Amino acid sequence: MPNTKSAAKAMRQSARRRTFNLTVKEAAKNSVKEVKKLIKAGKKSEASEAMRKAMAALDKAAKKGVIHKNKASRNKSRMAKALKK
Repeated sequence: MPNTKSAAKAMRQSARRRTFNLTVKEAAKNSVKEVKKLIKAGKKSEASEAMRKAMAALDKAAKKGVIHKNKASRNKSRMAKALKK
């Protein structure tokens, strides 16, 4: 338990940020999973459309600091490479 008013406020803020960050992170992860699933199924046109959305979700997550920009870049690169295969 927090001992001071400022510590209590910091705790509330961190809880609020955590829920927000988790939603952004989950959205990015789910969009990447969707692309992988479509690539595995062989639906190339649908996968390329989903990949566009996934890249946007990864960029947003990186911009907001939820994930590192290099991780976003790495995921985008690997998706593109898998789609090209």
